[in-house]
Amino acid sequence: MPELICLISERSGKMVRARKGDLDVQRGDLCVVESEFGGDLATVIDLSSDICKHQKNVQEAPKVVRKATEDDKGKFAWLLNKEKRAYEFCQQRIKDHNLPMKLTAVRYFFNEKKGIFFYTADGRIDFRQLVKDLAKEFKMRIEMRQVGVRDEAKIIGGLGVCGRTLCCVSFMKSFEPVTIQKARKQQIVINPTKISGLCGRLMCCLGFEEESRGRIYHEEENNLIED
Repeated sequence: MPELICLISERSGKMVRARKGDLDVQRGDLCVVESEFGGDLATVIDLSSDICKHQKNVQEAPKVVRKATEDDKGKFAWLLNKEKRAYEFCQQRIKDHNLPMKLTAVRYFFNEKKGIFFYTADGRIDFRQLVKDLAKEFKMRIEMRQVGVRDEAKIIGGLGVCGRTLCCVSFMKSFEPVTIQKARKQQIVINPTKISGLCGRLMCCLGFEEESRGRIYHEEENNLIED
C-alpha cells in the first residue's frame, strides 16, 4: 500500500495527505505535490502518525512529484506575481466594461497554459469581451468560473470568530446544509451577527456542534438506562 505523508500547502496553508512513493523525504522538506492546478509547493510535516493514514481511498490521494528545487521555488514565486498582475488587470477590465461581478481570485496552472478567474455574481454575466481582453493580454486559455459566497470564503481564507483558520479552508472537503433550526436546537440566541461566518451564511460549525451535542445526549441517556 502506498505510504501517505502529511504536508502543508504553501499557497493555501491547508494540510495535504499525499503518496510519497519511493521518494526519500524528511520532515521540513519542501516538495512539489500534484494539485488541481498542475502542482503545488508543500512542506512535509508528518511521516508516520495515524493522522496521515486517515484516508478512505489512498489511490485518490495526490502524489509527491519530487523535492522542490530552487527552480521550482522561483517558478512558484513568479506565478504568484503573475496572478497578482492578472487580478489587477481583470479588475480594471471589469470596471471598464461595467460588469456586475466581483472578482475573487486568479489561479494559474503550473504549465502556464491556463488561468482560472474565480468570481461571484447574482446571475449570468456576458463576459465574452472580458475573456477576449484577458486572452489577448496573457496569451493563454482563460476560464471564468462562477462560485458562491461560501466557496469565495474557502478560496480567500481568513479567521473565524473562534480565532482559528476557517473550517472550509483547513479541513472541509464539501459544504453541508446549515439551517437556523440547528442553532435553535442548541438553544443559541438567534443573532445573525453572532452565528454568521465571513461568507455571510450560517457558520458551518453549527452543524458540527449539533452532531456533537446529539452524540453526548444519547450517551447520557444510555448511561441513565444502564443505571
